[in-house]
Amino acid sequence: MLSFDIQTKHQKTLEQIFKNPLPANLAWSSIENLFLALGAQKIEGRGSRVRFELSGVIATFHRPHPQKEAKKYQVKGARKFLEQTGIKL
Repeated sequence: MLSFDIQTKHQKTLEQIFKNPLPANLAWSSIENLFLALGAQKIEGRGSRVRFELSGVIATFHRPHPQKEAKKYQVKGARKFLEQTGIKL
């Protein structure tokens, strides 16, 4: 279990990121909000590019557009980023 306290909505997002098979209907904004709740710094890039830094790990993503849902490869990237920072279920 997690060693820090996060809100229930962020806990649900975290569970979705680590779910198998990967969800196809997870809102990208929920992923971004989870990263921020965990203490990540957001660095806006050009266009849809955004970077997050947490515990010395930097990950770059492209926000999905025009839809709001993250694609499976984006959810997989979010999972990898969290694992690299030591966050697992």
